[in-house]
Amino acid sequence: MPVFDYTGRTSSGQIISGSIEAKAKEDILQLMRRQRIVVTKIRRKTNLSEITIGSGVKTVEISRFTRQFSVMIEAGLPLVQCLDILATQTPNKIFGRMIGRVRDSVSEGNTLAASMRKEKRIFDDLYVNMVEAGELGGALDVILKRLADYREKADQITRKVKGALTYPVIVLTMLVLIAGVMLTFIVPIFAGMFEGLDAELPKPTQIVIGISDWLKANILVLIVLIILFIVGIKVGRKNPKIRYILDWIVLHFPLFGNLVRKSSVARFARTLSTLLSSGVNIIDALTIVAKTAGNDVISTAINNSVISISEGETISKPLEESKVFPPMVTQMISVGEKTGNIDEMLSKIADFYEEEVDAAVETLTAMIEPLMTVIMGVVVGGLLVAMYLPMFDIIGKIQ
Repeated sequence: MPVFDYTGRTSSGQIISGSIEAKAKEDILQLMRRQRIVVTKIRRKTNLSEITIGSGVKTVEISRFTRQFSVMIEAGLPLVQCLDILATQTPNKIFGRMIGRVRDSVSEGNTLAASMRKEKRIFDDLYVNMVEAGELGGALDVILKRLADYREKADQITRKVKGALTYPVIVLTMLVLIAGVMLTFIVPIFAGMFEGLDAELPKPTQIVIGISDWLKANILVLIVLIILFIVGIKVGRKNPKIRYILDWIVLHFPLFGNLVRKSSVARFARTLSTLLSSGVNIIDALTIVAKTAGNDVISTAINNSVISISEGETISKPLEESKVFPPMVTQMISVGEKTGNIDEMLSKIADFYEEEVDAAVETLTAMIEPLMTVIMGVVVGGLLVAMYLPMFDIIGKIQ
């Protein structure tokens, strides 16, 4: 349990202080009140083991927890016992403590959804709303199984997209580092050797030496500009208008934009299908999907759908007007609305676009690997050839 430092005053006016373990501040206040002590200050003591960056829990760990939880509930184990087992067996101590707090809250009579809502860092709106729908409908095991399936497929798509983007980023980073080291340290050595030659250097060599001289003179300015650019992007994303523009650029970026668009459509369709089939009403479902879209352009289109439905119109119309979703998607959603099987239609859309993401990743990987190899060869090889051209001229003159 957490430890709290407190300061108080007894009935005789004496000031006392100390530390005590408790689940919450209210427990300490009740204890002090029974002892006729007036608490003047109370503060939770920071535990170094609880200090984490972000939630401290990986998405794959949440997916694994959901799958194990669904299996236990389906097997007929009591809810508190399931949470107790999962809290004990989870390798991640941070996650174990969070599950333990959910278990304690359920033991006190709160619903599972209400208990999970307190742990917002790991259980988002989508997760909590589905659990709540499962509790109300008496089908928690079915909902948890559906939620586990959803999370595993979403994680799989995310890993594939990240995998496709990771390779070019690593290669480009290595290319910049290699070129930077050559221009900063190796080229100046050759330039010093060429200064003693009473001959005009080849044009490629002059260009490379000029770039090297500029880089050495402006390296600090360049580093500062790069840092400012990165910070500017991060700060700019806090502004809705700038974030919208940046997300629009991502969707229309050559090569990668199409992959991001397809993965976003797959996530939208899978999430909305899962929520609707779990009993969440359409307005709440779309609101949750908009929050979890991961792209402001797509979120805006989905929020427009919420407004459209509130005014008695269809979902598909604002999605079609946004020009973000492919015509096939909006047409299938329109058919689903008319037939009353929108969740099934969305599931089919998700299946199709998840296969499209697989194909796009394979195509992108097949294109990028040779392209990166050629770029690296041209840049590094070009620098080496430019430095050795004067050597070839000297050898030719000696011969």
